[in-house]
Amino acid sequence: MNKLLNKQISKLPHIGTTIFTIMSKLAQEHNAINLSQGFPDFEPDKSLIDRVSYYLNHGKNQYPPMIGVDVLRRAVSAKLRATRGLDINPDTEITITSGATEALFCAIHAVVREGDEVIVFDPAFDSYQPAVSLAGGKTIHVPLVPDDFGIDWAALEAALNANTRLVIINSPHNPTGSILTGEDMRKLADLITPWSCYLLSDEVYEHIIFDGQPHVGAMDVPSLKGRSFSIYSFGKTYHVTGWKVGYCVAPPALTEEFRKIHQFNTFTTNTPMQWALADIVADQPRQYLDLSDFYQKKRDLYFALLEDSRFSLSPSRGTYFQLANYSAISNLPDMEFARWLTVEKGVAVIPLSPFYRQAPDSRLVRFCFAKQDATLEKAANILRSIDS
Repeated sequence: MNKLLNKQISKLPHIGTTIFTIMSKLAQEHNAINLSQGFPDFEPDKSLIDRVSYYLNHGKNQYPPMIGVDVLRRAVSAKLRATRGLDINPDTEITITSGATEALFCAIHAVVREGDEVIVFDPAFDSYQPAVSLAGGKTIHVPLVPDDFGIDWAALEAALNANTRLVIINSPHNPTGSILTGEDMRKLADLITPWSCYLLSDEVYEHIIFDGQPHVGAMDVPSLKGRSFSIYSFGKTYHVTGWKVGYCVAPPALTEEFRKIHQFNTFTTNTPMQWALADIVADQPRQYLDLSDFYQKKRDLYFALLEDSRFSLSPSRGTYFQLANYSAISNLPDMEFARWLTVEKGVAVIPLSPFYRQAPDSRLVRFCFAKQDATLEKAANILRSIDS
């Protein structure tokens, strides 16, 4: 048996425990305020919990259809029509998934083959490259422009080639809070249209975008829509990240391939939660329509609370994350600084370097402001007290 174990080779030899798990565990061990991992410390709307309870007690406890319950897929289709003017077939173009991470994995495995190249933009969410590697693909890392974390169009153009199978974008962007505008999406379309590649558009923070900016996704650009997987999250929208319910929208041919992977991955997703979400999406649109205002108030509060601190901030344009430059406080690398801040000061954050293949020498950490105002105020009091 020992000989057999010694012969085992990791399929992900360079992948360890995610930085989210590491920092949340460290926060728990040291009783620190957890502004690291991206989840709210407040409860979802009671009406949503009540609907789950209702369906738990009214027979919705067995396997739902593999592609998701009909009523939820139709609610999503109606929402896309109402909010973005999109005509999406709920039967052939929408699949309910066990979270956005599963949807990302299935989309990558639906199209990426051995030796294919997949372009990601660094800093990139950490689930992209492992899924590409497991599919036999090669991840090509294109750094975002450091100042505003926009796409470096010349670098993207240089990276595209006949081996490019997939390009992955994320807007609003985790971990930086940047967004892609309509002009950006049209530039992207112009660059990738000549190539036989697909687009994976991670749009899980679609409803958390600030300062009156619209969300522009892959489906909003006609030349991208037919080659794109668009990924969304109910967890981010309804403050229920632990439910792990998301969905993928893609044209019929891509959806067919997506579902081939999905059915042998999780097969389907929690039944009563799907029914409850269908009710809320259809009957209470204000919950997602008001989300940007809800989180912008928290962003602005946290920004104001840290105005007199030694951290330097530029307001996040989307998501519920805020970058902060700590160079006026310390010259420690970001991993060491994040650990010091957690252990010695009692506030947990996420360093930026784990999101890069080759991290620049910057002094940036990510705070999550999806927290109660009292939590943000308590954390800010600590952070304002830090001199150097």
